[in-house]
Amino acid sequence: MTRYDFTIPTLETERLILRGWREEDAQPYAAFYADAENTRYVGGQLTEHEVWRLVAQRIGQWYLRGCGMMVVEEKASGAFAGYCGPHFPQGWPEPEIGWGFLPAFRGKGYATEAARESLRYAYEVLGWQTAMSLIDEGNGPSERVALRLGATYESTQTVTDFTARVFRHLPPSQFLNS
Repeated sequence: MTRYDFTIPTLETERLILRGWREEDAQPYAAFYADAENTRYVGGQLTEHEVWRLVAQRIGQWYLRGCGMMVVEEKASGAFAGYCGPHFPQGWPEPEIGWGFLPAFRGKGYATEAARESLRYAYEVLGWQTAMSLIDEGNGPSERVALRLGATYESTQTVTDFTARVFRHLPPSQFLNS
């Protein structure tokens, strides 16, 4: 098992802060997972207890893999807006940039902004040479985010227990110079 320094970075964009998880993040995260519409593309509804375990898993992935999802906080309000980050869960074929946002924070370009910063971090700091995003079929908003980042549809794959469309992000040489 590879162990990494246990530091979850704090990344900033013009409007957002991407940061490590705190116990108090479980409450707004549970509100996200309580709604069937919010979660139809991310595995379905979860109980508060299951969300608390998911927060612990999000933190643990940073320790085990040196990457993971981060909380996305809106700078102006300090509110929990969603999650995003470079992650590589067990069973995934390769590293991914993933995201999810609460309804009040959708349609503002936050997912694109956070994913762009996550991809920059993955290439510049983590040294990734490639990245994908796994997006459930029918999740048009997430597909549009991937396309705005320059990703292209590559294939449809079954990964662990779900089938998703694979969107391939630009390689570092193209992304970092765009």
